[in-house]
Amino acid sequence: MRTALVSLALTTLLAGVPLADAVAWTRHGSSSGPHGSSSVDASGSCADRSCSRSVTRTGPAGRTSTHQGEAGCADGSCSGSSTTTGPRGATRTRSGSLSR
Repeated sequence: MRTALVSLALTTLLAGVPLADAVAWTRHGSSSGPHGSSSVDASGSCADRSCSRSVTRTGPAGRTSTHQGEAGCADGSCSGSSTTTGPRGATRTRSGSLSR
């Protein structure tokens, strides 16, 4: 996950997006099957050399899990962190950094 967060920040910074401009996005998806329906709602934004995102997943039994992450770069160094909370309330936090 650390690599994904740092990659998200680096990709955004290297994509030619002006650093002062804010970029935001949202996504929604759902599916139905023999065991019920599930959905995913995600959003994120980038501004001033940092990005964040939030994802909520709801499974067929109505159980929900959430994921929030952020990453940023400054002075040749990038760092990121994320927190995931599962459907039963267990939480996992990760963080990492990358330097030139």
